Amino acid sequence: MQLGPAFHVYPGATHTRASHSFGVYHLAKRLMIRLAEQGADEWLSQEGVISFLCAALLHDLGHFPFTHSLKELPLKAHESLTAEIILSEPVKSLVIKAGGNPDFTAAIVDNELDIKGLDVPDDKKELSFYRKLLSGTLDPDKLDYLNRDARCCGVPYGAQDVDFILSCLHPHPVRGTDIDERGITSVESILFSKYLMYRTVYWHRSVRSATAMIKKAVLSALETGLLAPDELYHLDDQSFFKLMERKKLRFNAVKDGQLYVPAAEFHFNNKIHGVLSEISMRTKFEKSLVKAISGELGKTCGISEEKLIIDIPEPISFESDLFIVDNDCFFSKSSSVFKKEMINAMVKSLRIVRVFIDPEILQDQEKKILQITQKWLQLLV
Repeated sequence: MQLGPAFHVYPGATHTRASHSFGVYHLAKRLMIRLAEQGADEWLSQEGVISFLCAALLHDLGHFPFTHSLKELPLKAHESLTAEIILSEPVKSLVIKAGGNPDFTAAIVDNELDIKGLDVPDDKKELSFYRKLLSGTLDPDKLDYLNRDARCCGVPYGAQDVDFILSCLHPHPVRGTDIDERGITSVESILFSKYLMYRTVYWHRSVRSATAMIKKAVLSALETGLLAPDELYHLDDQSFFKLMERKKLRFNAVKDGQLYVPAAEFHFNNKIHGVLSEISMRTKFEKSLVKAISGELGKTCGISEEKLIIDIPEPISFESDLFIVDNDCFFSKSSSVFKKEMINAMVKSLRIVRVFIDPEILQDQEKKILQITQKWLQLLV
């Protein structure tokens, strides 16, 4: 599924990455038509355009379940896995049959791909152009998932006027796309919609709890050798949960929606919580916090390392490098309200450190556990 465990909060969030990929392809095709009409056809090749459209359609092929939630773990990036699939049969032959170049397509999707020895044009400008189109402030991926996720979740925050956005775009051989002054509000809408979707959907506390529980179980299995990275790749959600059951990992609670609850929440402060940004350090401090809680409440409280998780959302950006052609300046220097102070405030409101605990342990001890956690956090400074 596109949104992983979000269906526990929003029952309609059961749409797939397949439907999203068709949507991205559709918008990518419309984008190319618009840019070609505005003069981009001067530096684009037919093979390059088809390769880009293939990249748009196939960009999520390497996504295994909870990929975004497991970014911190020692696993391959989904872009790398996608490139491997594109360069292998049968997808490789299908791209060629469509008139595209599989090497070119893979390189558009995976910015880290070593293109030495690949059949990619010597002039890298066209490759750079397509990469910027597929991953940017107004890219077809973002335009599709914001609209699609909002509609399926039943929230109004992600809706974008795609027709108007496309009408404001202008091609640039180096920057990818520029916008005219009319598009400033569209960029603001994208950025604010992204903020609201993270606040209400992607980083909802229950969604964070589910993904944190999954991340902890997978990390433990990888560290003990119970699970190999290759076993995770190319799975769908059902296959993922079957694998976890076969490995006897504790996933039934997540699958059934029996999620850990936040015992404590704090806005991220780098001076206090910076040390917890590394997942290996969080694991270490989870053990320390469990010891502190059991030391004050007694072992009968039932706390254990498996029943407590420290969760910190990854860094997120609301900046844009789009150029405003008729204002002769970049978006950050335009009339937009998205200045540094506002962006910092938005990031601060989203990045919340949470200590999730099995609800059976909290019961009447919630206040005591919160006090112990607050005291423990001060020791991190």
